[in-house]
Amino acid sequence: MPGFLVNVLSQVQCMHGGIATPTVSNPRVLVNGQPTVLMSTPYQVAGCAMPPPSAGNGPCVTGQWTSGTVRVTSLGQPLLVQAGTSTCVPTGTPLVVMVTQPRVSAM
Repeated sequence: MPGFLVNVLSQVQCMHGGIATPTVSNPRVLVNGQPTVLMSTPYQVAGCAMPPPSAGNGPCVTGQWTSGTVRVTSLGQPLLVQAGTSTCVPTGTPLVVMVTQPRVSAM
C-alpha cells in the first residue's frame, strides 16, 4: 500500500480524538531526521472520548497496525505508511494518521 512514511513526529489519533503515540521507534531508518515506526509497534492512546462500558465500549487504550509497506522494510519488518490500516483495543475502530512528513513515500 503506497503512502508517506510515518515517523515519530507524525500526528496519529483514534477515531474519537485520542492522541496515539508509538511505544517504540525505529532508529535504523530516519525521515527528516526522525526515526520511523515499524508496523509491529503498538501505539498507546490517551484522551479517547469514547465512553466507558456502561455507555459504550471505550475508551481506546492501544492500537495495532495491520498493514504497512510491502516493498520497503527495516529489520525485516514493514514500515508504517499514512494509508495503512489499524485497529484500536477495545473499541475496534481504526487509528488515523492526521499529519505526517510529505517527503518520503514507500510502497
